Parts: sequence; C-alpha cells; structure tokens
Amino acid sequence: MRAMLLVNPKATTTNARTRDVLIRALGAAVELTVEETGYRGHAASLAGTARAKGYDMVAVLGGDGTINETVNGLLTAVGDEGDDENPSAHRPLLAVIPGGSANVFARALGLPNDPVEATGAVLEALRDGRRRTVGLGQALWEGQSRYFTFCSGMGYDAEVVRAVEGLRGTGRKATPARYVNTALRHYLATDKQQPAMTLTGPGIPTVEGVFMAIISNTSPWTYVGARPVTPTPWASFETGLDLLGLRRMGLVSLTSLIRQILTESDSLPAGRHLVQLHDEAEFTLSADRPLAFQLDGDYLGEREYVTFRSTPNALQVLV
Repeated sequence: MRAMLLVNPKATTTNARTRDVLIRALGAAVELTVEETGYRGHAASLAGTARAKGYDMVAVLGGDGTINETVNGLLTAVGDEGDDENPSAHRPLLAVIPGGSANVFARALGLPNDPVEATGAVLEALRDGRRRTVGLGQALWEGQSRYFTFCSGMGYDAEVVRAVEGLRGTGRKATPARYVNTALRHYLATDKQQPAMTLTGPGIPTVEGVFMAIISNTSPWTYVGARPVTPTPWASFETGLDLLGLRRMGLVSLTSLIRQILTESDSLPAGRHLVQLHDEAEFTLSADRPLAFQLDGDYLGEREYVTFRSTPNALQVLV
C-alpha cells in the first residue's frame, strides 16, 4: 500500500521525537512518503496530489484545521463522482493521528487522543481491514465551497473562533481553557439585542430572528478538556446535518443551554428560544449584516449568506 503522511510541524501536542517515532511505525507497515505542511492550504494541495497520483491512503498528523484541509484536497482534486452511490471508493483512505488541541474529528471517530496510541489504533485498523465510511458537510457561499468534518457556525461561536485565532497569531496556544476564557470575555461584547439571521430550506419552516447557529456533522460539537460538548447530540457521520440556533442571547437562556450541553449528552437541549434541525440534506442561513463564519474551528471571515449541504458516503476512514 502506498501512503502519504502529511505532518503539520507546528501541531500543538507533538514534537520532533514523537513525529519520528510515528513515521517509523507507519513506514514499517506501508510504502510511506512524508510531506510537511508549510503554509495555509498546503495540506489540501498535498492531499490533492496524493489522490491524483493514485496513493492508496493519506494519513494526517495534525489538528482539526490540517485534517479539514486534507479532506478538502481529497474531495476536490479530481472530477465529481456525485452520481456514484459510493463516491468514497474513488478516494484514498484517510488515517487520522491527532496532534492539535481539541482533535474533535479524531475523537468523534473513537480514536485515542494521544498521537502514539492513535497510531497504534490506525495500524491495527490497517492490519484488520477496519474502515468506516463517513459523510461530510459542505458550506457554499459567494461562488465558493468547502467541506467540513464535524461543525460549522455563524454568529457568536465564530466570533470566539476569530478572537482565539487572533491570540494564536501572537504566539499563544489554542488550549481549551483559552477558548472558554475568550468565550466568557467575548460574550460581553457580542450583540444580544438585534438578531440578524434567517433560516430557510427545502421543507423547513422559515425562522427569523436567529442570533447564533451551530451546524453539526457529528457529535460532540467540541470538547472542554475530556468533557464532550453536545448541542446536537443526535448528529452522526451516517445522517444529514443538524442545527442548533439561538433566538435569545440573554444570560439566563445561555446559562441554561450551557448546563444542558455539558451534562445531558443524549437529550436534545430544551428551550422555547432554541431552533433545532436533525438529519437535513440542505438549509440556508442568511443575515441582514455580515456575520462571523467558522468551519471546523477555522475562521473564514464575515458572510451574509451560506448554504449548508450534507455529503453522504464521502470518505473511508481507518478506525
């Protein structure tokens, strides 16, 4: 089996020694080519090259951002196989080795959060032929599109992602504690009086007055340390997209929601101010002013209109 390993040398939780150990372990099992990412978008380019050259597998050592780029490279490198009932069969296998701060996609797949243990799990899956076919989400806006593995969002959560990325630009690490602290500070500055978004979609009643929307391709949405955060607990890689929208941003409403999504992992959050969708193929969020937009924890600017689509059977992943 020919495999390409994409390594983010700036990944939060790995070092040169760990990377060398993992490379040797993978190299003993497959015909391995190792590529380091050097700039934003590089992983997508490398993954596209791997697919075009007929590699059997692409492995990623990095965080959710590097994984997202890799997935987009695998899905957009060659022509569209949308008419095929199993488009994943045309794409290299994906192997994920967590190296970031949250590692939501890897953990949602059931992989260990430690990169060495995760490498062992990937090698076992490779030996036993264990693979899982997963669906993805796709966001489309202004003639652009991008796939996401676990979540997207508009409004407050994307504002927090933007703020944390700003801190990372000053050399600070994106730890769970930093996300929580940033979210608490940013809440004081966010607009809690003038909701901007409207939700529409095929067969979906129009909902106006939405402050914030979380779009999920799986659950959990994220982690705070070891604790999963589950605003959309029924979301799954095998179903369509889920959504949780907030029509109030008051402290009482938000505190109740936070308590529920941290402690009630199997039940939908309850509240008259919530908007919820499950297993949807497509819907659109439009806004009367530009709002922050994030995808798999990557801030993508401000948008006024984004359509979200489910992409079933998109990839085969070693698990």
